[in-house]
Amino acid sequence: MMPSGDGRFLLESHRMGHTQRILIAKPGLDGHDRGAKVVARALRDAGYEVIYTGLRQTPEQIVAAAIQEDVDVVGVSILSGAHNVLLPELTERLQSEGAEDILVFAGGIIPEKDIPGLKAAGIAAVFLPGSSTREIVDYLRRTLEEAPAEAGA
Repeated sequence: MMPSGDGRFLLESHRMGHTQRILIAKPGLDGHDRGAKVVARALRDAGYEVIYTGLRQTPEQIVAAAIQEDVDVVGVSILSGAHNVLLPELTERLQSEGAEDILVFAGGIIPEKDIPGLKAAGIAAVFLPGSSTREIVDYLRRTLEEAPAEAGA
């Protein structure tokens, strides 16, 4: 496993017997992936195992990769303006494949007025321009720590 910027979390992941896996994807025709790569590196440095799909992925390709890689989370970076079409399609495909337990978050150029619809479609969180990688890491830590506790309840 890659070295972690936060050894405490890395130790906790090992203690739980599972290093959480996160797929970072770039759907649509957008060719800008710097933000996705920055987030992927921050997540890796925080102790997560990160798989990056590369540019111009379809929702079908992202879902197939998420299932094949047995990920816990899919993070989607989208700048093209197609978020209201591509992100609901992604969550619908996850559900139809029986993978609705995979948490999906998004980041990019997404108007605030579109966020409620995306959340209704199953996007757990949306990070807008100016969000820090620390906010994303903190969100995932909180959310992923709650999930096992809820499953055991």
